Amino acid sequence: MPFGLTNAPASFQTLVNDIFQDLLNVYVVAYLDDIMVFSKYEKEHVIHVSTVLSRLRANNLFAKASKCLCHVSSVEYLGYVVSSEGLKMNQAKFQQILNWPPPRNLKALQSFLGFANFYRRFIKNYSKKISSLTSFLKRDSCFPLNEEALKTDASNYALGAVLSQVSESGKHHISFDSRKVIPAELNYEIHDKEILGIVWALKRWRAFLLSLSSPFEVLTNHSSLQYFMSSKVLTCRQARWAEFHFSITYHPGRLATSLDSLSRGDDVYLERGEDFISKNPMNFQQLIKKDEFKVDSFSNLIDSIQKALWQDSQYRSILQELGK
Repeated sequence: MPFGLTNAPASFQTLVNDIFQDLLNVYVVAYLDDIMVFSKYEKEHVIHVSTVLSRLRANNLFAKASKCLCHVSSVEYLGYVVSSEGLKMNQAKFQQILNWPPPRNLKALQSFLGFANFYRRFIKNYSKKISSLTSFLKRDSCFPLNEEALKTDASNYALGAVLSQVSESGKHHISFDSRKVIPAELNYEIHDKEILGIVWALKRWRAFLLSLSSPFEVLTNHSSLQYFMSSKVLTCRQARWAEFHFSITYHPGRLATSLDSLSRGDDVYLERGEDFISKNPMNFQQLIKKDEFKVDSFSNLIDSIQKALWQDSQYRSILQELGK
């Protein structure tokens, strides 16, 4: 592969794909010059490796022995650790994140978040955990230099999704993802927010879902969404989202604890900012926790209001004018 040409990697990848076109995703995975051969049994693995080496030699391509690993149960590949159990984080990279020095400026924060985002699929509630850091990426935000900037806080308005695959042994989770709801999306009705979560998940995992030969199923804890695809009257926003083809099945929230933990929590409340309630009155309920608003007796509350009114001079003057 010649160096310096902008199309050299693409040309080499095309060559590799042509050489192993009938073996790709069967027992060969190839990304440029990183080729991985996987097998279920040791005997067939020897045959698979021999086939790959023979094809490389037939096309004048050679593997460097010092860079080859054979007959291993796990291997580091493209930043991940691949084994019979699936994908795992590279422990060396994970330790690097733990030892990362606290960011002291915006550029250092962007560098850390860019590195950590690569492993977000392995971190539960990732968007919730870093929400206090991403808030400092906004324009004109003041970047603090103390340790409080590293403490996590979260927004109660977030989207969460889980991609699962059903096999003979049961359901296996492939990927988790979540994100904060942007300010414009705060004004969406509850029904539209639920649909937004589905559409966002479909776009996020489009590469997986488009390759399916059979229809896939979407599970939601919002019962009215079952009839979304068959609805005759849609809003403009809902009509744009209807381009995706899927079936929706109601799944009670009490059975989806792993999904709810990605988007909500008892200790998570939306940030209180300017025009918070005026933009969406439904946000008012998020400002009060259950243990912050208690009334011992409704009659006592009425008596307190009446006493306070009689102490108001403007209220008394209005009553006097009405009595004339």
